[in-house]
Amino acid sequence: MKFRKKQIWPCVFFLTLFLSTAFIETAWSKDFVVVIDAGHGGKDPGAVGKSSKEKDINLKVALKLGNLIKKNCKDVKVVYTREKDVFIALNRRAEIANNAKADLFISIHTNAVPKPRQPKGASTWTLGLARSEANLDVAKRENAVILYESDYKTRYAGFDPKSSESYIIFEFMQDKYMSQSVHLASLIQKHFKSTSKRVDQGVHQAEFLVLRATAMPSVLVELGFISTIEEERYLSTEQGTSSLASSIYQAFMQYKKEHDARFEETKEGVKNTPPTKTEQQQIEKPKEGGTIFKIQILTSSTALNANDKRFKGLKGVDNYKEGGIYKYTYGASPDYNEIVRTKNKIAADFKDAFIVAFKNNEKINISTAIQEFKKKNK
Repeated sequence: MKFRKKQIWPCVFFLTLFLSTAFIETAWSKDFVVVIDAGHGGKDPGAVGKSSKEKDINLKVALKLGNLIKKNCKDVKVVYTREKDVFIALNRRAEIANNAKADLFISIHTNAVPKPRQPKGASTWTLGLARSEANLDVAKRENAVILYESDYKTRYAGFDPKSSESYIIFEFMQDKYMSQSVHLASLIQKHFKSTSKRVDQGVHQAEFLVLRATAMPSVLVELGFISTIEEERYLSTEQGTSSLASSIYQAFMQYKKEHDARFEETKEGVKNTPPTKTEQQQIEKPKEGGTIFKIQILTSSTALNANDKRFKGLKGVDNYKEGGIYKYTYGASPDYNEIVRTKNKIAADFKDAFIVAFKNNEKINISTAIQEFKKKNK
């Protein structure tokens, strides 16, 4: 998959930094966590070549990369989204990373283009807007994975991976990890070129669902083109997959070294950092008559008590009634970006939560609401 650099959808799951001294000391001593995501798997083969499948290539490189890190970095914890040929939903992959409180997320894929083109080389992507049709096509192909999920329309709030209109949502995303993601992507490309002698297809940006909800620097790697005969041969060999894994590992080591240096520099200063506002204080108060975005977390046929265990400790839960069903929401803001960030914070507890919009206390079409938000914030 090609990719310039990725901006993040509701991709900003914030890792909360509690400022108590005890917690900070524990945080400083915790292992660096890297989540390695082997793209596709199980019923989803990914791109298919003449004699190989993307899912198998991705897994080989992911496992080899993880083994290199585990062997040489005792202070790093490696977490895989999959270690065998199984299907994992896209949002579940990000969820695994967020639950692990990962410091880095690396998603491994293999590219493909229609014949008769025979391109060569590797590319690395970050979350963001695709600035060309070619980049958008790459995102569409990778995002089409959700079509294997029976409830994808609900889970991804009506997102259609094949429709260009659905990608408008990414225009509002602001990735707080953008600079780190791009830096890592650049390091990976440097080592693909120097270590593996690969053609450098560059660092790109596109709207990948697998990156949108990760709460840490994240990249998506395209190892090469399975649709190119010469590339497929290389990608199918032990030497090829080992060399590619080594390149990513070398880039990871350089990134980690820089991360550790910055960490030591700021270690003493963090204790004096003033407390941040609470989540509810950060949410802007809605203006009367304007569009309000909320997060729908669950539904019930009967009214629920404010302390119901299904709310999992959330305070300030609201509800509205539709079709005889009570629908419970959390958060309220005219700022779509803010409500996306709030949604990402609670995603681990409310996996099927999605964003809804209201105007004058009436529920309105979410796509229309997002388009209005876009016009007002150009």
